[in-house]
Amino acid sequence: MDIAGPPRDREPASAAPVSDDAFADMMAAVGPFEANPRLAVAVSGGGDSMALCLLAQRWAGRRRGSTTALTVDHGLRPEAADEARQVGRWLKARGVAHHVLEWRGPKPVSGIQAAARAARYGLMTAWAREAGVLHLLVAHHQEDQAETFLLRLERGSGIDGLSAMAAVVETPAVRLVRPLLGVPRARLRATARAFGQEWLEDPSNRDAAFARTRIRAALPALARSGMSPAVLAEKANRVGHVRIALENAASALLAVCCTVHPAGYARLDQSTLAAAPEDVSFRALARILMCVGGREYAPRREKLERLHAVVVGGKLGQARTLGGCRILAERYRILVCREMRGMPEPLAAVPGTQVVWDGRFVIRFAATGEGAPRPRHPAHLTRLGREGWAEVAADRPDLKGAPVPAAVRLSLPALRDELGVFAVPHLYYTRAGGCGPGVGFGRIAFCPPNSISGVGFRLA
Repeated sequence: MDIAGPPRDREPASAAPVSDDAFADMMAAVGPFEANPRLAVAVSGGGDSMALCLLAQRWAGRRRGSTTALTVDHGLRPEAADEARQVGRWLKARGVAHHVLEWRGPKPVSGIQAAARAARYGLMTAWAREAGVLHLLVAHHQEDQAETFLLRLERGSGIDGLSAMAAVVETPAVRLVRPLLGVPRARLRATARAFGQEWLEDPSNRDAAFARTRIRAALPALARSGMSPAVLAEKANRVGHVRIALENAASALLAVCCTVHPAGYARLDQSTLAAAPEDVSFRALARILMCVGGREYAPRREKLERLHAVVVGGKLGQARTLGGCRILAERYRILVCREMRGMPEPLAAVPGTQVVWDGRFVIRFAATGEGAPRPRHPAHLTRLGREGWAEVAADRPDLKGAPVPAAVRLSLPALRDELGVFAVPHLYYTRAGGCGPGVGFGRIAFCPPNSISGVGFRLA
């Protein structure tokens, strides 16, 4: 364990600590916050995150709020558990609540940094959801922004990638907030010293096997040639403004050319989409696919470009699939619905529980038929499928004329028991007569990871 801090003055003497007033301005730029704000802060134990945590504690305390520090033990280094305990001791002495979240289970052989990052945010987001905390603060700073810009430039990223990290990322559970993106690392180390706070040095930050470490090592030479972290971060900021303009234009286009149904499909007007500027219609199509397909990210650009060309060119012809979606032509409209491939396996339906099904529907189960004899086998949530639709159509022939398109029906969430299909809420179908499974749909809502409107990229 390497401990650094006040006795080991490695940063430029000119670096000024972040004052309470300056931090208040930074927080105002990434607001709003509720009265008596409750904050979670990602604290690795490094100088940056320790400084953020102590600034956040003072900021929240002055507003009669609270701060909780979250440290993730990835289990990748034997000393990590001791380091997490050390962070806890430091923070306990300052009256900051602290939780250690452990990444359990097997670790991947390759792509370990990306996997660790996903696990870290997954654990912290889950904690925030359970605790009812709306804001998760992360200590990414100016050098982090510059490194991210260079990494993505090296990889040939487009506008979205080169705009680097957003100051605020809205997720279904928590707001990921980065108030320090404009602050140099030296000021954060100076801030920790001003608090009289030691910190840990992570040896993995010096591991040359990682691309970010290599980029970090190149920053001093770039700074001498006029490409300082401040300059690089500003370039990312300028690209961010372009991204925001494109996102706003895509949102305006979608508002007039696209409708989304609660059953999880979309229809768009082909001529309106085709009349829009190419960069805008391309972004709008990507957003539709992410929404309907329930995906975190858009499909690969080259595949999306091919689909975009045939859609705006009016040459869709036979149905295409991309990003978990099926795309079909309907006269002057385009239907985008969930494809059948990759649908989830049947899931037990238990009254009082809530699940996210197919990554798109939030479903809460309720008890039904209290006092009625229960079937021998439990009910399961599954896709309707061809066999299920045949059962429903035989029982209710009138549903053949239901407004939900035929291409959509087979992927609809349905409740089954040993007697067959019991309920399909988007078709307003419930099996009549006989014994029910004792459970039904209490609530169902289409809530994909990315809505059709998007959450919007945001600069501080």
